[in-house]
Amino acid sequence: MTQPSAHKGPNHKGLRARAETLSAPLPPLQARAEQLARTLLMGGHGRRQSGMGDEFWQYRPAQAGDPGRAIDWRRSGRSDGHYVREKEWQAAQSVHLWVDLSASMGFSSDKNVPQKSDRAALLAMAVSILLMKGGERVALASLGTPPRIGSLQLRRIAEGLAQSTEADYGAPDATLFLPNARAVFLSDFLGPIEAVEAAVAAASDRGISGMLYQILDPAEEAFPYRGRTVFTSMSGGIMHETLRASDLKTRYLERLAERKDRLSQIAHHAGWRFATHHTDHSDLTALLWLYEALEGPR
Repeated sequence: MTQPSAHKGPNHKGLRARAETLSAPLPPLQARAEQLARTLLMGGHGRRQSGMGDEFWQYRPAQAGDPGRAIDWRRSGRSDGHYVREKEWQAAQSVHLWVDLSASMGFSSDKNVPQKSDRAALLAMAVSILLMKGGERVALASLGTPPRIGSLQLRRIAEGLAQSTEADYGAPDATLFLPNARAVFLSDFLGPIEAVEAAVAAASDRGISGMLYQILDPAEEAFPYRGRTVFTSMSGGIMHETLRASDLKTRYLERLAERKDRLSQIAHHAGWRFATHHTDHSDLTALLWLYEALEGPR
């Protein structure tokens, strides 16, 4: 007679292995982002913003429209003009990050060049750390949660950035963004541009200001291909073969320039900012641009 098998408890060894595999991308990403953020802060790029606060920031010449009560008469008495005493912005703000997690962002043309998704995740994580150090709340759009602050929120963002989608290209969605917040879109923006235009317009209508930061691989900018070439989308769903790839270069570069111009126009009409970053360039330079762009008018 066969004995019934004994009940087995959870496979702790297997569970631990799966947990370590799942969390493996998180500590390196957070560590790299922390290091990048510290490097920027050590360079003296502190986040200071004029606004309603208690700490003195600077004097500036009075302008038309400044109320009389804003004039610092003691400082003005030492010169021929009138001066306003400005205080540093201290009110907590909300920042929404949309990071393209689509298959297209997994492209890298060289083993020494990071994938676009890796660079986007690093910048998003470093920006989150910097913003939270300044007392601001941050949210990752793909999580669908409101902006928060603290180490737990940073971990949630890191976990969200470790995900990916099977779609060829990403499409931003700003429907859950808080009114009058700020937004950062990180993507190659090589997919249907109508989705980007709709998301920026919807956000702008709710008083949200922000930026479009395009992340491209250097090969996507230079198109170095010649001879017989098979172009395949990262998901494998689209394929095109040509015997003379160099014949496509001029038209490709024209379309890329048109795409950049369209993105710039979308940003301009909404009062947003637009820039392009290449993955073979400095991640610190990219972070500095984002950081300074976030210090624009609120």
